Amino acid sequence: MLFRRREAESFLERLRVHLWPRRSWSRSTRYIVHRVRRLSATPHAVALGFAAGVFSATTPFLGTHMIMAALVAWIIGGSIVAAVLGTFVGNPLTYPLFWYGTYEVGHLMLGGGSDKARIDLSGGIFQTSVEQLWPILKPMSLGAVPIGIGLAALSYVVVKPMVDAYQHRRRELRSREAAEAR
Repeated sequence: MLFRRREAESFLERLRVHLWPRRSWSRSTRYIVHRVRRLSATPHAVALGFAAGVFSATTPFLGTHMIMAALVAWIIGGSIVAAVLGTFVGNPLTYPLFWYGTYEVGHLMLGGGSDKARIDLSGGIFQTSVEQLWPILKPMSLGAVPIGIGLAALSYVVVKPMVDAYQHRRRELRSREAAEAR
């Protein structure tokens, strides 16, 4: 193949790249911003989709974020591609903040004070039952709703004008190029 690697990457190398990009976080972030701006949907649909992705990234259900984002975007009429790109807001740097915040907010919403239940996962997370994980997942799931809505609203306010300005500039450039070509 023309664009295939000479030596295939190992599974561990691909996993490392997903957790820590080859170049830098800023370059990866610029790439995501560039991809969102170039989507051909309306600015409203792109911003709604991106907001759906951000909302789903705040939930504690790892592995379901992209599916959840696409489903929410489809329901509210947002761009599904933008929703998938919005899930990248959740990454190894932001997940600890999301998890701590959602747990604390959910614990407060459940009426809990300083009497937090002692959670013991020393047996391993895969060996524990849902009964043992429920004291963690219940407040996190509940706390993810207000935090997710707040971050989704913030991302909508940021993304919509950015996409609108980019698409407007691109239309002007295309019309100018078409006028010069005549």
